[in-house]
Amino acid sequence: MRKITLFLLSVCFVCQWVEAQEKRPIGLTQAALPDNTVFTLLDLDYPGLEQVKEAYEQNDMKSASELLLEYYRTRKGVVNLSIDLKNISISKTEQQWADDALKHTFFVHNGYLPAYNYGEDINWQYWPVKDNELRWQLHRHKWFTPMGKAYQLTKDEKYAKEWIYQYLDWVKKNPLEQISQDTYEIYDLDEVKGIAENVRFAWRPLEASHRLQDQINQFTLFIESDSFTSSFLAEFLVNYHRHAKHILHNYSKEGNHLLFEAQRMLCAGAFFPEFKEAAIWRKSGIDILNREIKKQVYDDGGQYELDLGYHVACIEIFNKALAMADANGFGKEFSDSYVATIKNMIDFYSNLRFPDYTFPCFSDARHGNLHNELVNFTKWSKQFPVDEQLRYFATQGKEGRQPQYLSKGFTTSGFFAFRNGWKEDATVMILKAGPQGEWHCQPDNGTFELWYNGKNLFPDSGSYIYGGNDEVQKQRDWFRQTAVHNTLTLDNKNLETTQSVTRLWNPDSNMPILVTENPGYKGLKHRRSVFFVDGSYFVIVDEAIGERQGIVNLHYQLAEGEVKIDKNSGRIISTYSGESNVLLQCFVAKGTEIEEEEGWYSVAYRERAKRPAVVFNTPKKSGSPVRYITIIYPQKQVKASMKISAQIKKATEERLEVKVKVDGKKRTLEYQL
Repeated sequence: MRKITLFLLSVCFVCQWVEAQEKRPIGLTQAALPDNTVFTLLDLDYPGLEQVKEAYEQNDMKSASELLLEYYRTRKGVVNLSIDLKNISISKTEQQWADDALKHTFFVHNGYLPAYNYGEDINWQYWPVKDNELRWQLHRHKWFTPMGKAYQLTKDEKYAKEWIYQYLDWVKKNPLEQISQDTYEIYDLDEVKGIAENVRFAWRPLEASHRLQDQINQFTLFIESDSFTSSFLAEFLVNYHRHAKHILHNYSKEGNHLLFEAQRMLCAGAFFPEFKEAAIWRKSGIDILNREIKKQVYDDGGQYELDLGYHVACIEIFNKALAMADANGFGKEFSDSYVATIKNMIDFYSNLRFPDYTFPCFSDARHGNLHNELVNFTKWSKQFPVDEQLRYFATQGKEGRQPQYLSKGFTTSGFFAFRNGWKEDATVMILKAGPQGEWHCQPDNGTFELWYNGKNLFPDSGSYIYGGNDEVQKQRDWFRQTAVHNTLTLDNKNLETTQSVTRLWNPDSNMPILVTENPGYKGLKHRRSVFFVDGSYFVIVDEAIGERQGIVNLHYQLAEGEVKIDKNSGRIISTYSGESNVLLQCFVAKGTEIEEEEGWYSVAYRERAKRPAVVFNTPKKSGSPVRYITIIYPQKQVKASMKISAQIKKATEERLEVKVKVDGKKRTLEYQL
């Protein structure tokens, strides 16, 4: 009886294979008949594979392949949290990606729209703009999963056929060759030649891990398709194993790349437990995440790249890994402190947002949007249901409890939030002055963004673009330079050292005070003292201290729109439409010159807006400090007649006393370190 069954399966296999070959798009290169490679990679003693093993041991590869396909189509007990086949939905954008992909127009990056067409005979090395991200992210195949959703919703085999064609075409044209691990991260285009040039893009571990994760979803969506033959299954599994093995031996050295790769290796081991090395993949991912969450997350909850966008991404990485582990029965392999650290990261982030749920574009961060942020807070509120503040943020204040404090500082990471409220009409300054960050962090110690009554009045310059050829790198370098941030430079040069130290942080609600220092240049340190007076205006004292000489530059970058600049008084008044404006007046030393600078800011990839920027240049000809006092007074409509004066009465290494007078009201601002 067993022989008859195997014979019928063999006949069925051949008929299906021939039919699939006839229906395949031109150029599709599925193997004519499966070899036994896939079976050497699988643990055939895994529960459910008994019949596969029996056929394999009888050297009946056709039947073994068909039985393996049937096993995966009916497999139970493995959970993919990303895809619920009973509740598939596709957005208008995803449908566009799927349909465009049928014509080989591939969505690669939001910064490059409309998407490029890669040819009837797909050119996986096509590189219309020499931006590394455009080449790297092509190999993430972002349109594959939308094609799977389109197939599930329509059962139209054209999506499955084309996905299989493109999948195999990619495998054929992007062979994996061994190159040095460092080559994957080289940004100089001229340093890498020949086949290594393509391998470093197609097989960078981050991109390989992206495919490793998303192919779980594609497998789930397409496995029932008639086009998904047993021969394709064999090629799929062999290629999947190749990816996991490659990552295992080429993990990135540090940062969010390493976290992404570890989380995805965990998922690979959980979703395909039939592979002999599945437990090794899973353990490598969990071990790395257990180790790195302690290394990469400071005690105040900040992730060490000091980029709020990647901070949120790392929360998602840690949570996704934990959820996948829990769903598949090995959540206890994470350390006891793991969840507590995630909560600490969420609390950190909750305090560093503006009332519209955007966050500063420090480093390589993007502003984000309300929808995505509410999705995040809703997930976090479900994860920690007793936290009333998370519920407050998740429901936009409709439920839960508003935080019972206002200003909040994170002295290890160097992020500080001054605020007088939590709603749209609040005044909120978020300042960045921390330790040296990793690759994404910019040399911008002391910079800030300021929100008032629904508007960001001092948006950060952002990053605009990542890296590539000389032209692309020049664009990135412009937005990264210290001089285009709200901080102090010497001779307009980038900071030589970014290692700020918090000398004082007092979040007292009457008048929060911050004193931070950065030894930015050899022989010169920058001390910035910030006073939030009456919850209404800011007094910032900047001191350039040391023997180093040169031109000290104090930069301010305002929001897009019209401003009036009075160089005689050092006063800047915005005339923005609406009820969010600002008066800035800087009191400077004799000999200071005020100049307008080129100003741009970017809140999304390859998008930028022109904005006013001003610099106060003061010669430093001796070891005496150069000092500035800046009053920043946000108002609905600026009172142009407002009279302001400020004077430093005492300044030593340990003490500062400043006298300020605003429309006749005198204040003495001081601290003793």
